[in-house]
Amino acid sequence: MLFAVDVGNSHTVSGIYKQGQLVGSWRLQSRQDRTADELAIRYHGLFQMAGINPDKITGFIVASVVPILETSWLHFARSYLTKLRQPPLAVTHTLKLGMKVDTENPSEVGADRIVNAVAAWERYRVPLIVIDFGTAITFDCVNDLPAYVGGTIHPGIGISLDALASRTAKLPRLDIDVTPDQPIGTTTVKAIHSGALYGFGGLVDRMVQVLSRQLTPDQERAKTIATGGMAGLIKPYTNTIDDIDQDLTLTGLRLIYRLNCKGKDE
Repeated sequence: MLFAVDVGNSHTVSGIYKQGQLVGSWRLQSRQDRTADELAIRYHGLFQMAGINPDKITGFIVASVVPILETSWLHFARSYLTKLRQPPLAVTHTLKLGMKVDTENPSEVGADRIVNAVAAWERYRVPLIVIDFGTAITFDCVNDLPAYVGGTIHPGIGISLDALASRTAKLPRLDIDVTPDQPIGTTTVKAIHSGALYGFGGLVDRMVQVLSRQLTPDQERAKTIATGGMAGLIKPYTNTIDDIDQDLTLTGLRLIYRLNCKGKDE
């Protein structure tokens, strides 16, 4: 089995693959003070509840945007996954990806952005845009070579709501737990909800429009796939998201592992 881990700034998503099928997945908060021993305690408990024997895990791959947690995860894998057939793998632009990372500084591109691009290209094999609704909202572009050619980064929905509450005297910190029945908010709460949902929906449509002009100048717009916790919430307020895949990053990790360790695991 393959253990794949995506470490984000806010959450860590992990999954177990057996014969190419996702047989268990978890979404937990990313705590930067988490040690390898603490990871072992937590995940061995999750494995036990899911009926997964960690001795059957023979491959490990991690994509992390938090360097200190990447170190903890690699230490965890080396120390507690005793049946690995090769050293644990961390995603960088230097691995075999099935595409070139064609940016000015490939080393600065977040591992999660690379992984999402790989998974989306494998699925569609056309020029495309991946939108990841995480702590930040990222738009990542793949051309028809294929090559990852960059994208844009925006403050996430949670960050924006936090900033609104912390920088204003009378506006509360809200979670988007209801959808507005009309764009014009008739209460403060409804106005914030409407501003977030219609506003970020408009951001998505505008960015897909302008990125498509550069990415696919001879087409109306590029294929667009979204992932991340807020993707489903925002999609009804956009016209340009073709599909949502909450397992996109885990799928990309599995694909990259297979490219670099073909025939050895899962």
